Amino acid sequence: MPQRHSKNNNDLAFFTYDEKKKLGYGTQKERLGKDSIKPFDACSLCLKPFIDPLCCQKGHIFCKECILECLLSQKKDIQRKLAAHTSQLKQEKDEEEEKLVLQKARELDAFDQQNHGALPQYSDKNFNRDKNGFHGANSVKTTSYEEEALRTMKAFWLPSATPEAPVKVNAPSTSTTCPEGKENLKMKSLFSIHFTEDTNEEKKASALDKTYICPSCKVTLTNTLSLVGLSSCGHVFCKKCADKFVAVDKVCLVCDKGCKERNMINLVKGGTGFAGHGDNLEANDFKHLGSGSGLGLVRPAMKT
Repeated sequence: MPQRHSKNNNDLAFFTYDEKKKLGYGTQKERLGKDSIKPFDACSLCLKPFIDPLCCQKGHIFCKECILECLLSQKKDIQRKLAAHTSQLKQEKDEEEEKLVLQKARELDAFDQQNHGALPQYSDKNFNRDKNGFHGANSVKTTSYEEEALRTMKAFWLPSATPEAPVKVNAPSTSTTCPEGKENLKMKSLFSIHFTEDTNEEKKASALDKTYICPSCKVTLTNTLSLVGLSSCGHVFCKKCADKFVAVDKVCLVCDKGCKERNMINLVKGGTGFAGHGDNLEANDFKHLGSGSGLGLVRPAMKT
């Protein structure tokens, strides 16, 4: 059956609603699925199931080897930047000293020209002169005026006189940061966390990966639950049990170790650097029509 002519009318001076819809004009919304969200039992760096997990004070979970390697690389980078900054300071100091020497040489040359300008030039071929052709007080000058003129000459077509933009190396921060939260992170602020593994034979035989449960209510932990880790002992509970029992009794339900409210860390779940997480799991794309091209140009989504 042929299509209606009204939907294929291309001789109008404006786009019809159907033409805009085909070009993708407007707002496109899509809810992120399970494949777009990082599992709660995966490392935030390697995105694989964690091994010997460590947690920071903001609730980000890392493999022990991954976070140690990350902090070590940050320290090496800080040392490299400190060496570059120190070298730059030394170079600036040397340039200042060179400017002072050049200024003294100019003052000495002006004094010599003022006091010996009327004297005749020497015609003795055996008379020793420096490389710049000066004599008398100018013999102590160490900087060549020809080199200085070539250095200050604005002749961009000469390779030797091409200006170079100086690269300013600022003093780097000496503290390492968390690769996820971007806050300051030290080794001593990390603590080990321990998940309670499900020992049920039926679930263990059917599941390919490890399954973790809350040690209090025995509920299987998933991305849909909010989790709380205790920095005092490292045990992990669901948020309901943590607020109902741990926060009230001030003691861990597994090892009976005392804990305070500041020891209850909300674990960050889901999302990576390429996907969102939390309550806002909807991706928006705003598209508008290009001028004269007839193609839909993608505009980044605005933060709400």
